[in-house]
Amino acid sequence: MKIFTQHPASVGENYLQHLGTSLSFALPLLGACLACLVHAVLPFMFEKTGSRIITRLHDRMVTHRDRRAGRQTQSPHAAQ
Repeated sequence: MKIFTQHPASVGENYLQHLGTSLSFALPLLGACLACLVHAVLPFMFEKTGSRIITRLHDRMVTHRDRRAGRQTQSPHAAQ
């Protein structure tokens, strides 16, 4: 069972916490994907939706990379 817990432990999470965190990225990414697909066919729709979602998720990932105390970093987009 170590294969299911090794990586989550390396970022300060247990398996279920890691599952929840991963899904909280996967579902918005799915939405961004769908918005980009619609935008490809209808370029006047969802002009900035995909990139906005990706930027938000990137900032969240960078600033919350590790759940352990004192491991948060400054987002590169925080000052913008």
